[in-house]
Amino acid sequence: MIKKIIKKFIPKFVLNWYYQFFPLLGAILYRFPSKNIIVVGITGTNGKSTTVQLMTDILKQANISVASMSSVRFQVKDDIRKNKLKMTMPGRFKLQKFLRQAVNSGCQYAILEVTSEGIKQFRHKFINFKTVIFTNLEKEHIESHGSFENYKQAKKKLFQVPGIKTSIINLDDSYADYFLDSPNKEKWGYQLKPKTQNPKPKKKEQIINIVEGEDVKLFDDHSEFIVKEQKFNIPLVGEFNVYNSLAAICFGLSQGINLNIIAEALEKTEGVSGRMEFVIKEPFRVVVDYAHTPRALENVYKTLSITKSQNNAKKLICVLGSCGGGRDKWKRPVFGSLASQYCDEIILTNEDPYDEDPIKIIEQVAGGISKEITYKKIFDRREAIRTALNIASSGDTVAITGKGAEPWICVAGGKKIPWDDRQVVREESPKV
Repeated sequence: MIKKIIKKFIPKFVLNWYYQFFPLLGAILYRFPSKNIIVVGITGTNGKSTTVQLMTDILKQANISVASMSSVRFQVKDDIRKNKLKMTMPGRFKLQKFLRQAVNSGCQYAILEVTSEGIKQFRHKFINFKTVIFTNLEKEHIESHGSFENYKQAKKKLFQVPGIKTSIINLDDSYADYFLDSPNKEKWGYQLKPKTQNPKPKKKEQIINIVEGEDVKLFDDHSEFIVKEQKFNIPLVGEFNVYNSLAAICFGLSQGINLNIIAEALEKTEGVSGRMEFVIKEPFRVVVDYAHTPRALENVYKTLSITKSQNNAKKLICVLGSCGGGRDKWKRPVFGSLASQYCDEIILTNEDPYDEDPIKIIEQVAGGISKEITYKKIFDRREAIRTALNIASSGDTVAITGKGAEPWICVAGGKKIPWDDRQVVREESPKV
């Protein structure tokens, strides 16, 4: 709160100088480590963390040493640490320090999840990116950026960093052309095979290679598809994870890695903690997911609805709150609307209110729920999860969204309460 007040009274040019000074100082302090490693940056609204992990798995399968940084964890070769910062892209010295550790450990690649907020604060400066990837784009962080246009422009700045050799674009995203219009030497694209012979044209004349996913089959515990006659069987569910996999496949091919090696890596992947993670599978299923945007939440609900039909399952019970207090308030009724569209039982609860009144946040989510739908409002998140588990019977699915594997609940005054949705599920389930 104090930081926000101070920022209001500091001229923008002073803040920009401040934000640029520390990345430079960090680069100098750690001797410009990105000059000695291939740095890959991934940006987009959804799918970044999973794509980072899939790419890391591919490089490891190819016996290439790799470091990676995401909202979930920091990894340097086999040394893995949870990201407890509640910050996807660390600032100031942390990024440069991480890259120096990667270089000193003999890593050939460093894969970084790059956020619009990080770009806005120049955290990507003085890093020599060689490959950049765009996953998808939807409205997010509007309060922080001032408009969706500013948010979109912040994302694109990653593709305008001098020295980038390769860019990889999700061609099925409606903003593909916007990101294709960047001065990168080699442009790759990925997409699901068009269902018609005359798909919406993209700037394909700029693309040197297009990776297509064909014959996609979605199941309750895995997904299958084909790329260039190579069959892929991945232990991840949902079409959105097919897209994440295609991004990783496209990256692997762009780096000269054999498609067979890529398929072996993705078949063995363990995915990412808190991303469509099935904490309990019997006698009912409990899935925990980070879902913090409308598209991500709908992807979760759609996927669980498909697998529910495949298994002749009964109810879909949903526990949700809203994205963190003070940001993207427009999402709240949208989340409520999506829950009423897909869920049989809805429980609204606290998430990360920060300095906002959590009760008001819950009421705003409730404002989007259809009038004919009944729901419960349970402020205490543990009690809400306990209630959902007690409601569930054999064959049901419980979806707990918003936090994934995050280790904290953030409340007023900058306080953090230790938390883990997955652990709470294990502690509260009476049937496990």
